[in-house]
Formats: sequence, C-alpha cells, structure tokens
Amino acid sequence: MANPLLEARSVTVRFGGLTAVDGVSAAFGAAELVGIIGPNGAGKTTFFNALSGVQAPSGGELFAQGLRLTGAAPHRFAVNGIARSFQTPRVFAELSVAANIDFGRQFAGRGQGSVQDILTLLGLQEKAALPASAITPSQQRLLEIGMALATKPRVLLLDEVAAGLTEIEVEAMARLIRRLRDEQRLTVIWIEHAVTTLLRHVERVIVLHQGRKIADGTPAEVLRNAEVIEAYLGDEMESVA
Repeated sequence: MANPLLEARSVTVRFGGLTAVDGVSAAFGAAELVGIIGPNGAGKTTFFNALSGVQAPSGGELFAQGLRLTGAAPHRFAVNGIARSFQTPRVFAELSVAANIDFGRQFAGRGQGSVQDILTLLGLQEKAALPASAITPSQQRLLEIGMALATKPRVLLLDEVAAGLTEIEVEAMARLIRRLRDEQRLTVIWIEHAVTTLLRHVERVIVLHQGRKIADGTPAEVLRNAEVIEAYLGDEMESVA
C-alpha cells in the first residue's frame, strides 16, 4: 500500500512469557473502513493499544503517515492523527459533556474547534451542559467517540463500541461509523465482538488468532478462509455467510 496513514510492521507485544501480539503487520490507507475480529484472547485490544501508543511494542515498528512513532507516548500518536476509544468508555464523569469533548481537543493540542458541531453529529447537543455521569451508557460511548473526533484525527480506532448496546443501538452505531468514514473521510479501524454486525458494514477484515494475523481481506474472502473457520467461532461465521 502506497503512503499508508498508519502502519504496523511485525509488531510484537509480550507480557513476561506471554506473547499477546505475534509479529503482526498491517497497513491502513485513507478512508478505509476495516474491522478486526478474533476469538477472546486473540490480541485485538493489545494490538490496538500498540497502534495508539498506549502499549509500547516489544518488537516491530509503528508509523503514522511515514513518521516512525514506535515507543512514543499516546499524545504523540494523537498529534499525528491517531485517535481511539476504549472497551469501557473513559469519560470524565464530573465534567460536562461539552467539556469532555473540549478535553479531546486540548489533549492533541488542536486549535479552537467546534464542540457544537461534534455534539450535533453525535446527537448529544441537548446533553451538552449535563455532567457525563448523567447520560446513558450508550451516550457515554458516543461521547468518547466525540472526544476522539475533537483531536481531528485521520485514523479512528474503535474498540468494541457496540458492547452492551441493544440490537437497535448496535445498528445505529454501525451507521454512525459509516457516516464518519463517508462524511469526515476518516480511516476507521473497528474491533467488535458483534461479528455479524461488523461484517455487514466493513469493507476489509483482519482476523487475529492467538496473537497472529491469519487473514486480511474482504468479508467474503475471510468467510471462505478455512483457517478462520477452524480457528474462530465456526457457527457464528457460518451464520453470516
């Protein structure tokens, strides 16, 4: 891939004797919508932590727009256009919804941005003055995405943003993710346990298993991959086909 916005080259993450991510390489281009799936313990979140600077890799290299960021702090990744959410929303409960989004802007050192535009995009404009603790869990997930958007990213990493949501909320979240890619021209990399939903919406899927990348292709290609079917939740994969 020519000029990827984000690239991992043979990234490995070890915790003592455990290898959580084992030599994974992946490149992400402009305005891609990519899903990352794999069984529990496959290394998905650890790989995300490395891609966003939360976890320094034990081996391999990370680049954002060609700039080497291996071992850099998370705010350096943010400054270079990489933003992420977490499995459990990390919002500031005491701060207002609007102040949370403004924190994201300050974290990446961005100039004055339109907090109101982000609130409107996410449907949170009427909650702006409320403390984050006063909104619903699903709205807190949206708020965390808003904090990420306030950093003005080129690449948005979303870690199980549909976890704990109702079926209707999951589908609404998936549509929002498509809109962010289409309207903001963002590259979106999305980990999701709700595999069937993810495969309906993404254009490319990376499959991790026991820390290794075992597949990288279109949803249709991945669903036909014998190694994926064997290693993954075969019944669930078949239900998507």
